[in-house]
Amino acid sequence: MLDFDNVSAVRGGTTIWSEGTFHVPSGQMAGVIGPNGSGKTTLLMMILGLCRPGSGTITVMGQTPHRGDARIGYVPQNYASIAGDSIRARDMVLLGLTGTNYGLRRTTKAQHERVDQVLAEVGAADFAARRMSQLSGGQQQRVAIAQALVSNPKLLLLDEPLANLDVRNQQEIVALLSRINDERDIGILLVVHDLNPLLSVLDGAIYLLDGHAHYDSVNEVVSEELLTHLYGTAIRVVRTPQGDLFTRSA
Repeated sequence: MLDFDNVSAVRGGTTIWSEGTFHVPSGQMAGVIGPNGSGKTTLLMMILGLCRPGSGTITVMGQTPHRGDARIGYVPQNYASIAGDSIRARDMVLLGLTGTNYGLRRTTKAQHERVDQVLAEVGAADFAARRMSQLSGGQQQRVAIAQALVSNPKLLLLDEPLANLDVRNQQEIVALLSRINDERDIGILLVVHDLNPLLSVLDGAIYLLDGHAHYDSVNEVVSEELLTHLYGTAIRVVRTPQGDLFTRSA
């Protein structure tokens, strides 16, 4: 799915991480973790072809990243503010098919049927006619995921999809993404601050540690020593009698 070979990330003329050499297998559901300012969003921008690596090479599903790659769906941070207040949820998803042509060219029956199909898939059909400003955070995130999925991508990138959601909505969005990962056999890469809501579904994680990028299985990443070093504060890893795993501040 993703291959990084000695990649460095540069922002504003400054190298923010380097020596990124790793492989993320196809179909993985993987997190991107690291402290604020470590270059998590920059990593997504490089995968999307929106910024070039300072050095090294990246291949995404066998190709060099390039703008407008239809094989990649993307949900940015602060999706709702980008969407605007007046547009309806259904029309936001339609933009995933029509792009800048929306309102300038007649849309087809097949396009509208596809929009309805993906809205139902993410559990957003009941509020599809409402304006984005009328939706809760969890509902807005479902619409964002629908828009990213409507063109049938092979890789889904999400930047902080659980931010500003309550615990119930976090759990529901994680369950939705896990189902999409399984049913569509699609790779999912998501930037997160808190691993806990995702530990039961992640296969692995890219972590930005000491100015370098690494990838490992989730069992290797969920280490007290690694996470304490990563975040600069004592982290405990706890396994319940039922086998559930979670992290907490020591």
